[in-house]
This record gives sequence, structure tokens and C-alpha cells, in this order.
Amino acid sequence: MFSRIREDVSSVFDRDPAARSTWEILTCYPGLHAVLFHRLAHRLWGWGLRWLARWLSHLARWLTGIEIHPGATIGRRFFIDHGMGVVIGETAEIGDDVTLYHGVTLGGTTWNKGKRHPTLRNGVVVGAGAKLLGPIVVGDYAKVGSNAVLVKDVPPGATAVGIPAKIIMAEQDLAREAHAAKLGFSAYGLSTRDDDPVAQAIRGLTDHTADLEARIADLAEKLERATRAPDEARAEATRLRKVVDK
Repeated sequence: MFSRIREDVSSVFDRDPAARSTWEILTCYPGLHAVLFHRLAHRLWGWGLRWLARWLSHLARWLTGIEIHPGATIGRRFFIDHGMGVVIGETAEIGDDVTLYHGVTLGGTTWNKGKRHPTLRNGVVVGAGAKLLGPIVVGDYAKVGSNAVLVKDVPPGATAVGIPAKIIMAEQDLAREAHAAKLGFSAYGLSTRDDDPVAQAIRGLTDHTADLEARIADLAEKLERATRAPDEARAEATRLRKVVDK
């Protein structure tokens, strides 16, 4: 138990530059308090003590302003920054190293029982005020922008923004983003819609430089082969002469 608490405290230091000391985190971070309450409530829920689990989560809500249903499944190093107004439904599933900001809702879209809340894979970041609704899946290390309303799956590594949320950086764009980062400029957060002239211009420049680099690498390889060819030809002729002499 104490090792998990140490992990949680360390994750706060990693993700919140305002954190100054362990004591401050343990006493002044409602997100951490809500997670600790949830772990106990979730255990009670698993033991069949459903009313007690609900009462404990209700107490945590009153103390922290964060409502986490005891039936929700939450992984390691989960961090809720600020936290006020966060709501996490019963069938929500959250992986490791996930970050939520204040006002986030992981809600349902149906009154039917069964899986009805979102699944967040490892490393997901959800901005303030975002609403994720229904049994959708947000892939590993994806991001959801502030105040977005998300009702469909997000692929791993993608970014979703808007109402309704749209994917602005899908997995197939990551190679372009990586190349831009190598050049010292990252176009993170720019829309890939065709009607965005700034994004079009940046994509064009990035693709052009990538094409030039590929051509230069191809020419360098051909030049190296051409330089090596006479030496290889002489070596082959020498080998053949030795065979004939034998």
C-alpha cells in the first residue's frame, strides 16, 4: 500500500511543477485524496459491501469535489490535477499513468446496464472540462483537448479536440510530426483539416524536406556504390585469374 502511495506522490512531482514537497502533496492535493479513497471503496465494492463502498465514495466527493464510482477500475500513477468537478462512472476503465484535469466527465450515454463508460489506455491525458461519453476507447498516449465532447474512439497517439471532438493528429501523422521535431519545430495541435491554410503550409514544408532528405540519402547510397564498383571489379578479376592459374 505504501509503495503505491509513494508512486502517486512521485507522479504528482512529475506532472505538476507547482508541487514543492511530499507533505504538501499529501495534505493539499484533493486528486490524490480522491484516488486513495477510491482504492478503499473499490476494494469494498469487490468484497460485495456495495452500500459501504458507495457511502465512502460519497464522503470522498464531499471532501474533494471529485466523484469516482467505486466500481470504476483505475490503474497505477493516476493523477487528477485540481480535480473539482471530475466525474468517473461505474464501468469506466483507466490504465496506468493517466492524467485528468478539472471538470472532466467519463460518463455514459444509456440507462442500460453493462459497459457504458469510457476506457482510457495507458498514458492518456484529458484536458479540463472534456466530456467523454459512452463505451469508447481512448488509445495509449492519446490526448483529448479541453472542453471537447468525445463520443467515438481515439487511436493511440492521436489528439482529439472540438465539439463534437475530431481527430487532429492520427497515428499516420506521427511520422510527419517526428520529422518536424527533428527539424526543431513541432506542429503539435495544428489541425489536419484541408481548410486550414497554416496547417497545409506546414505540412507541405515538412513533406518537402522529408522528400529532399530521402532523395539525398538515395543519391549518397548510389554514389557510394559507384565509388566502390571499380575496387570490387578489380578484386573479382584478381580472384578469377587465380582460379585460371590453378
